[in-house]
Amino acid sequence: MFEVPVEPRSLEAFRALLEPADHHRLERSVERFRDVLGDRRLWHVNSTKQGGGVAELLSTLLPYLAGAGVDVHWLVIEGTEEFFELTKRLHNHLHDADGDARPLGDGDRTVYDQSLAREVAAVETVVGAGDLAILHDPQTAGLLPSVGARGTTTLWRCHIGVDEPGPLAKDAWSFLSGDVAAAQRCIFSRPSYVWEGIDPERVAIIPPCIDVASPKNHPMSDATTAAVLDIIGVVPASGTGGIPEFVGTDGTPGTVQRRAAVTETAPIPTDAAIVLQVSRWDRLKDPQGVLHGFAAGVLPKHGDAHLVLAGPETAAVDDDPEGAETFAKVVRDWEGLPSAARDRSHLVRLPMDDDDANSAMVNALQRRADVVVQKSLAEGFGLTVAEAMWKQRPVIASRVGGIQDQIVDGESGVFLDDPTDVETFGRAVAELLGDPACAEAIGDAARQRVCDCFLPTHHFEKEARVLDEVLD
Repeated sequence: MFEVPVEPRSLEAFRALLEPADHHRLERSVERFRDVLGDRRLWHVNSTKQGGGVAELLSTLLPYLAGAGVDVHWLVIEGTEEFFELTKRLHNHLHDADGDARPLGDGDRTVYDQSLAREVAAVETVVGAGDLAILHDPQTAGLLPSVGARGTTTLWRCHIGVDEPGPLAKDAWSFLSGDVAAAQRCIFSRPSYVWEGIDPERVAIIPPCIDVASPKNHPMSDATTAAVLDIIGVVPASGTGGIPEFVGTDGTPGTVQRRAAVTETAPIPTDAAIVLQVSRWDRLKDPQGVLHGFAAGVLPKHGDAHLVLAGPETAAVDDDPEGAETFAKVVRDWEGLPSAARDRSHLVRLPMDDDDANSAMVNALQRRADVVVQKSLAEGFGLTVAEAMWKQRPVIASRVGGIQDQIVDGESGVFLDDPTDVETFGRAVAELLGDPACAEAIGDAARQRVCDCFLPTHHFEKEARVLDEVLD
């Protein structure tokens, strides 16, 4: 276990991004949060400091609480390769997906308990009686009984789930339910994710949000966007004279300096239309389906369009042992494409050694894209959808999980009713590329949807309400 430093951050950056009334509401929500906690220490515990939505949520939101005077801390548990293989299996099962096709057994329980026993001792050295701890997802659930027994108020937050749970999801519930029973509250991202058998009075619903003042979502000019994409080796610059700069989370300026690892036959032309998916290299994000749908459905109508599949360097996400395997499968599929499709498909692995620089890279990719897609087979929430919507990008995404809460179909985005149907996916992308006016209208409505529902304001208000109920 190790602690990730939480550097205080002011809400002042939001003043230029939000309407005055919305900025005032944000300030009040953080003040309310501070008043609810008083002098208690707040701990968040998860399994990685970078890569994936949970790490991003914590890295962007916790500094604002610290800046308002909340005594907030972030702990990351560690584990063996065997432990993270198991928790990835639990992750997949909670989505009712078979993952590595292995069932959960008694030996898995031993691996889980023994791995977390070592972490319990480390957590107990810092988290004490009277503190409040929010533990995230299956990796941390086994800590709940021990941490709660010390007099710590515990909440468990589950960011993943499935709308219609089957046997696999229920097996995962059974595996974790004894540990989860020790939490005073269980927080889910949407009502359909709530497990059977949990007392409704112990349940809270809090959708995630995006930090629109972060390097990933901060305004970026066209010239800067072009310069960033040039320096990382995705789209060569056209002589715009831009600088690959960004404003870091601490308010200081930075520049993008690292190249991405790009698998391609040739660079993307400067003026090409780009279809983009940004996600982990995860089978449930279906990057292979995106690749084949683009080749079969988009290129016949838009032969000059290019596809970018972007994700992290596969070794950089500690709690996802399947990333390298999934990326290798995508490469094999890419190599098997007809030459015309292979020439227009680009696999991009972004460096993760500098979180702010990585965020600026994603920001530039999303702003440069003509259409952003998220063809997930299952999804907890899907922060990349809201990120693209904030940037007024037209999004085509699967009607699964929390994506359903973000998009109003035909208004602020386009749904794929069957995410496995690659032909329909390709046609939907082609139609949107061929109708710029429709794409622009969807993008405008998308940004307003984020303003109305998925800002930190909404998150802080809901979380403060839950903490108030627990501490009352």
